[in-house]
Amino acid sequence: MANLRTMEVPVKGMDCTECTQHVQHAIQELPGVKSVNVLLAAEKATIQFDPTLVDLPMIRKAVAGAGYKVPESVPDPTPPAHTLQDFTRPVLTVFGIVFGVVLFIVVFGEWLGWFEKITELVPWPVGFALVLVFGYPVFKNVIQATLRRQVISHTLMTVGVIAALAVGEWATAAVVVFFMRVGDYAEKFTTDRARKAVRDLTAMAPQTARLERDGSEVDVPISEVQPGDVVIVRPGEKIPVDGVVLDGQATINQAAITGESMPVEASQGAKVFAATIAQMGSLRVKTTLVGPDTTFGRVVRMVEEAESNRAEVQRIGDRFATYYLPVVAGIALITYLVTRNPLSTAAVLLVACSCSFALATPIAMLASIGAAAKHGLLIKGGRYIELLAKADTVLIDKTGTLTTGKPRLTDVVRLNGLSEERLLTLAASAERYSEHPLAEAVRRAARDQDLRLLEPQEFVAEPGRGVRARVDETLVEVGSWRILGDQPLPAAAAELEKQGKTLLFVRANQELAGILAASDTLRPETPAALAELKRMGVRRIELLTGDNERTAAAIAAQLGIDYRANLLPEDKIRIVKEYQTQGHTVVMVGDGVNDAPALAQANVGIAMGAGGTDVAIEAAHIALMREDWTLLPRAFQIAQRTMRVVKMNLGFTMIYNIVGLTLAAIGILPPILAAAAQSLPDLGILGNSSRLLRQK
Repeated sequence: MANLRTMEVPVKGMDCTECTQHVQHAIQELPGVKSVNVLLAAEKATIQFDPTLVDLPMIRKAVAGAGYKVPESVPDPTPPAHTLQDFTRPVLTVFGIVFGVVLFIVVFGEWLGWFEKITELVPWPVGFALVLVFGYPVFKNVIQATLRRQVISHTLMTVGVIAALAVGEWATAAVVVFFMRVGDYAEKFTTDRARKAVRDLTAMAPQTARLERDGSEVDVPISEVQPGDVVIVRPGEKIPVDGVVLDGQATINQAAITGESMPVEASQGAKVFAATIAQMGSLRVKTTLVGPDTTFGRVVRMVEEAESNRAEVQRIGDRFATYYLPVVAGIALITYLVTRNPLSTAAVLLVACSCSFALATPIAMLASIGAAAKHGLLIKGGRYIELLAKADTVLIDKTGTLTTGKPRLTDVVRLNGLSEERLLTLAASAERYSEHPLAEAVRRAARDQDLRLLEPQEFVAEPGRGVRARVDETLVEVGSWRILGDQPLPAAAAELEKQGKTLLFVRANQELAGILAASDTLRPETPAALAELKRMGVRRIELLTGDNERTAAAIAAQLGIDYRANLLPEDKIRIVKEYQTQGHTVVMVGDGVNDAPALAQANVGIAMGAGGTDVAIEAAHIALMREDWTLLPRAFQIAQRTMRVVKMNLGFTMIYNIVGLTLAAIGILPPILAAAAQSLPDLGILGNSSRLLRQK
C-alpha cells in the first residue's frame, strides 16, 4: 500500500452508533483498505485505501451490503426549509402520548386477560407473519450482523422474540417488535437533533463568490476560487473565503467562527473569515484560503470528527454490551433449570435490554459537542469531555492568554549613548519578522514615532530568548535577560520589574545598548472566571510564564494564584509531566502558538482565541474561538454536566436491568410486560441525553 489515497464518501441511512460499526466493518473487509473512520453526525466515512485494489463502486457495494447507501452524488448541504427539528415539541408530545397509550393497553390488557383471548382468536401462523413483517428491518440487521459474526443490541431482543414465539406468545413478540421500532425511531430522532449542529454549520458555508476579473464582477462556484483572487463582498452577504481586506470598510458578524454575536469592524489590512457576514459596508478581499482549508472549514471538520475520539467510559459501555448477551443467556438457562418454566425463561430474555448500555454515552457526547460548537467552543471528542470533567489542575500561559496579548511600550532606557530613535529603530528592525506580541509592541512604538524600519539580515528567532539579526551592519539582539549571559542586570531593570512590566534587553554588537519596557493588561473577565473554576473543583491554578520573577509575581498576586517564572517552552512541558506523574489531570490553557507542545502534552489542551490560528486549532484538544475567559468555566460546566448525564444513564440502566431480570426470573414479570418494560430504559436515556442539546 505504497500509494495510499484518502477519500470521504457520504453514507445515508445511519441512525445509531451501531450503524457506524456495521458500515466500518463492511468497508474494512475490502482488499486494499487500510483504515476507515465512520462519522454518525457527519453522515460520512473517511477511508484510506490503495486505489489499485479498491474503488468507489466497490465501496458503494460493500456499504449497500451492510444495509446502507452511498449516494451517487454529494447532497446539497443546505437543509430544507422545514425539517424534523422544526417540529420538535409537537412530535415529542405525540410520540409520548402514543407510547403511553400503548403501554397502558399492554399493562391493563395483561391484567384483564385480553392477550390470551387475542392469541386464542388469531391463529399462530397469522401472528407469526405479523411479527415477521413489522419486525423485518430489525431482523434483517440482526441477520446481517450475525453473518459478520457481530453481536448488536437488537440481537438480544431478537432472541427474546424467538423465545416468545417458541412458547406460543406471538402477541408478546409483537409487543417487543413494536417497542423495538419505537426505540429505533426515538434514537433516530435524538441523533438527528444532535446531528443538526453539524448540518447548521455546513449550511453556513457560502456556495458562490463574486470575483473581480478584468475590471468586472462575476459570480462563480466557490470551488473555482483560488488563493490570490479578489472577492467582492456587498452589505448583508457572507464572506466566502478567508482573506485580507484590500480596501473598504464593514461591520462583520463573526458568530459562525467565534460564537459571539457582537460584530467587529474590518478595514484595510484586517483578516476576515469565510461564513462571516458583512452586515454594513462592502469589502474587496484578497483570498488566502478557500473551502475546507478556511478557518470555518477546519471548524466544521473538527465538529464532524469529534465523535471518533471516544471517551473511556464509552469504550467500557461498548465492551459491557458485547458480553451482556452471554450473561443474559446464562441467567435464562439457570432460570429454566431451576423453575422449569418456559414463560419465565422467555421473560428473562425479553426484559434484558443491551441497547441502553450502548446508548448511555455516545448520544450524550454527541449532543454536548454539537451544542458547544454553537457557542464558539470546539471540543475534539468525548475523550476530552471526560478528562475535563475530572481535571483538578489548570496551568495558564500569560501573554495572549491571561492578558490581552497587545502590550504597549512604556519605557525606553538608553545605556550606551545611542539616541532613543536609533535604539528603537534597531530593535524594531530586528523584530520586524517576529510574531511575538512584544515584538509587535516595539514595532508599533516605532511606527508611532514615524521611524523607518530597516531590512534585517541573518534573522534568527530563539524561543525563550529572543531574536538576533544584522541591521545596518550592526549585530542586534533583542530578548529576555537570557541574552545577557553572565552580565549582571542593570539597576534600571529592577525598578521597572517592580512595576510589573515586561523587559526586553537590546544588545548592539554584543554590548548592552538599552532596555525596552512593556506592559500588558489583564483580561477584565479573568478574575471572575478563575474564581468560578475554583468553585467548580479545580484545586490548583498556576501561571507559567517566560517573564521574570517580579512581573510574574505581580500578576499572580492580582489573581490569587501560584506562578513559575523564567520558563522556556520545554520547561512548561516538564511541569505538565510533573503534575501528571503525581496523578493529576492537567489542563493547559495557552494561545496555541508558543504553547503548542505543552497543549499537546496536557490531558486537555485548551487554545484561547483560536479563530483563524492554524496552530491553535490543530494543537489543542479544545479550542475557544474567541478571546473570552468566560468560555473556560463554561467548557468545564458542559463537561461536568455531560458526565453527570452519562453516569445517570449508566446507573439507571444497571439498576433497571438488575431489577427487571430478577422479577422475570422469579416469575413476577410475565413475558408481555417484560416485552413492554425492555424499551423503557432506552427512552429514558434518550430523553435524559437530549437535555444536553439545550445547554445555554
